[in-house]
Amino acid sequence: MNCNCTEYNCPVGATLDLIGGKYKSLILWHLMSTTLRFGELRRLIPQATPKMLTQQLRELEEANLVIRTVYPVVPPKVEYQLSELGASIKPILVAMYAWGAGYLKDNGKEISCSMAMPS
Repeated sequence: MNCNCTEYNCPVGATLDLIGGKYKSLILWHLMSTTLRFGELRRLIPQATPKMLTQQLRELEEANLVIRTVYPVVPPKVEYQLSELGASIKPILVAMYAWGAGYLKDNGKEISCSMAMPS
């Protein structure tokens, strides 16, 4: 694992270091149930610039949370999927979604994002 977790003696700090990037949790969320290509992730997370999305994917790959597979075809085909370690974060993401949904409801706001509770 190539994160800055060694700087922390706190499990929460280590977790936030791994998934606390601007779009990392959204990327992980969308990869929970499927393998996606870069363009598909861009459509699901339109607020992320291509540069930012690439950076976040690289950091997730370096942390061994995401597996990047490059196929030797023209045009290039690259797919992203969760690693076993990445899949282990699913309960955390589901809990974050549930908490956030309750917070929004309690404050009279509707959920309006590309995320949906997995079945």
